[in-house]
Amino acid sequence: MAKQIFVLSSRRLLLLNHRGGGPGHLGEQLAGSAQQQQQLRVVSSWNKLCQQLGVGSAGRRFKSAAPPLGVETLDPCQLEDLPIEVINRKKDKLDLTFEDHSAAFKSKTTWEVLRALMVFQVCGIHVVVDNNEKLMKFGQTVLGKKLFGLLMKQTFYGQFVAGEDTVRIAPVIDRMRSFGVKSILDYSVEEDITQEEAEEREMDSCVSHASIEEEEANIAGMSPKGDKEFAEEIQRYQPHKEFGDRRVGVTGARTFFYQGEATCERNTDIFLKCIETVATTTHTTGFAAIKLTALGRPQLLLQLSEVIARAHQYHQEVTGVKGPVIEGNTDPGTFEQGLKEAGVEVEKPAVQNWLDNMTYDKQGLINMFDWGGLLDINVLLQDTFKVPNLQTGCMEPLISALTDEEEEQFKNMLRRMHTVFQRAKELDIRVMVDAEQTYFQPAISRLTLEMMKKYNTEKAIVFNTYQCYLKEAHRNLVDDLEQANRQDFFFGAKLVRGAYMEQERSRAESLMYADPINDNFEATSLMYHKCLNECMYRIKEMMRQGETKEKRVGIMVASHNEDTIRFAIKMMDELNIKPEDKVICFGQLLGMCDQLSFPLGQAGYSVYKYVPYGPVNEVLPYLSRRAHENKGILVKLNKEKKLLRRELKDRLLSGRIMHKPKGEYIPI
Repeated sequence: MAKQIFVLSSRRLLLLNHRGGGPGHLGEQLAGSAQQQQQLRVVSSWNKLCQQLGVGSAGRRFKSAAPPLGVETLDPCQLEDLPIEVINRKKDKLDLTFEDHSAAFKSKTTWEVLRALMVFQVCGIHVVVDNNEKLMKFGQTVLGKKLFGLLMKQTFYGQFVAGEDTVRIAPVIDRMRSFGVKSILDYSVEEDITQEEAEEREMDSCVSHASIEEEEANIAGMSPKGDKEFAEEIQRYQPHKEFGDRRVGVTGARTFFYQGEATCERNTDIFLKCIETVATTTHTTGFAAIKLTALGRPQLLLQLSEVIARAHQYHQEVTGVKGPVIEGNTDPGTFEQGLKEAGVEVEKPAVQNWLDNMTYDKQGLINMFDWGGLLDINVLLQDTFKVPNLQTGCMEPLISALTDEEEEQFKNMLRRMHTVFQRAKELDIRVMVDAEQTYFQPAISRLTLEMMKKYNTEKAIVFNTYQCYLKEAHRNLVDDLEQANRQDFFFGAKLVRGAYMEQERSRAESLMYADPINDNFEATSLMYHKCLNECMYRIKEMMRQGETKEKRVGIMVASHNEDTIRFAIKMMDELNIKPEDKVICFGQLLGMCDQLSFPLGQAGYSVYKYVPYGPVNEVLPYLSRRAHENKGILVKLNKEKKLLRRELKDRLLSGRIMHKPKGEYIPI
C-alpha cells in the first residue's frame, strides 16, 4: 500500500509542478500546442515512473480528490490495487429500471435538459428527419454558415457533439467525469460527397490495377466452381458499383472513402492528435476510436479477406476439416501428411520452409501463415501468402495479383497502424478499432489481432469490435479469444449490435451469397448475450487462475439496450466480477441514453460516452446520422422524453431552474 500512496503522490506532484498551481488548478485544461506537448511529456513521465516502480499505470491513474462518502467492502487485493480516493469514492444505488430522472440528468443545466427534449421531439417528426440533409443545406444557404453554425450549437450540435476542437471539448469531458462517466474521443468530421462521387471513389480504390491475363479461377490448385459455398464466399469479396456508396442505409457509423495516400497520412495525424487529446483531457482514462479504412486502400482489405477465405478452403482440402484453421487443432505432421497425399513433394526446401513458418503450438495449427510477419513492412504480401499448389506442388500466391504500387500501399497502411498503436502504448491510451462491412472485416480483425499480439503485452491497448447481429459473431469471438489465450496476449473487445444491417442484407441478396445477418432483433440480442456470457465466464476462470491470468480479457458492453445492460450487471453479480476489477465497462453515445450512462457511472460502474468533436459545418453528416438513428428507436426516445419532462417538472416545482451541475464522483 505504501508503494501505491507514493505513486499517487508522485503523480500529483508531476501534475502540480506542470500546471504551476495547487489543488484548485488540477481541473484546468491547457491550450496551445506547446502547452499540450508539455502535458504529454508529463503523462509520459508518469508512465515511466510507474514502470520503474514495477507498478502499472492503469488502475493507479490520478483522480481528482473527492470526499470519502461511503466505502464499499472490497477484497483486500482490490484495495491494494486502487488509489485511496477511488476506494473512498462516492457511489449511489443503481435503479435497474433506469427510471431515475435525477440520476440521469443532474449533470445537466436546465437549458440542456430543455434542449434535449426539443431535439428528441424533432427526431420524432419523420418528415423532418427524412429530409434533414436538405433542410441543413437550406439553412446554410439562407442563414450563412456562421449564423447557421450558431443555431446548430444551441440545438443538434450542442446535443450530440462535444465541441469544435480539443480545447473546447475539455469542459464537457471534465463535467461528465465528475459525474462518473469517462470519454471515447472521435474526430467526427466527414466529407459531404454525392452518391455518384462515392461510388466512383470506391470502385477506383477497390479494384486492383494489376494486369491479369486470365481469370484466376484455379488458385493454388483449388477451383471455387467445385464448391458452391466457397464460390459464394469468394463473391462476397468482389467490389460492385451498386454498393459503392457504403453510407447507404448506415446511420450508426462513419464512412471513409480512399482519396490517395496523402489523405491516409492526414487521417493518421488526426488519430494521433485524438490519442494525445485523450491523454491530456481524460487523465489517460479514456479511449480513442479509429477505422482501418481511413488508413489505407480498401482494395487491400478486400484481398486480405479473400485470402483468409481461401486459406480456410485450402486447409479443408488438405485436412478435411471445415472452418477456421484454429478450430481444427490440426497437428503440423498431420497437415504435412495431407499435402503428401495430395501429391505435393514436401521435401522441397521451399515447401519445408513454408511448413516451418506456419503458426502453431502444442494444440495444433493456429494459422497457416505467419501473420506476424506482415508487421515487418519489408515483407511482400505475395511472398507471405504463398502455398504449395495442390496440383503442381509449386509455391504460388494465394492472394490475387498486386502491383508494386499496391504492395507499397499495404506497407504504408501497416506503418500507419504501427504509428497509431505505438503512440497509444507510449501514452497508456486504449484504442478501439471499429468494425466495418463483412467484406472488409476478416482482414480488419486479423490485422487488429496481430496488433494486439504486438502491443497488448502488458495490458489491453488495442481493442477489436464484434458486431453481434452477425451469425458468425460468437464463433469469431471464441476463435480470437482462443488465439489470445494460446499466444499469451491481452485481449480487448467491444461488443456492439452492428451498424450495417440493411446494407449487408441487400448486398448478400443481390450478389447471391448467404445473408450474414441474424434473422431478427431477438436473435441478435441472444447472440449479444451469448458473446457477453462467453467473455465473462472466461474472465472469471482467469481470475480463478490467479495473478498471472487476471485481467487478460477486457470487454466494453457498447449498447443502448436496457435489457442488455441489466443482463451484464446480473452476470457480473453472479460471477462476482466487480467494477473495481476493471475488466467490464459500458458505452453509449454522447447525447443519447443518459438514463443508462450516468446512473451506471454514479453507481460505481466503468462507463464511457462516445464523444464526437469537430467544426460545426464539417460534422453535419454525423448529425444527420444521429437524427436518423433516433428516428429508428422511437420507443427508447419516448422513455427518454418522459424522463426529461419529469426532470423539468421537478426543477420547476422545487425552484431549481438555475441548477448548476457539480459532480463529486470519481470514475473507476
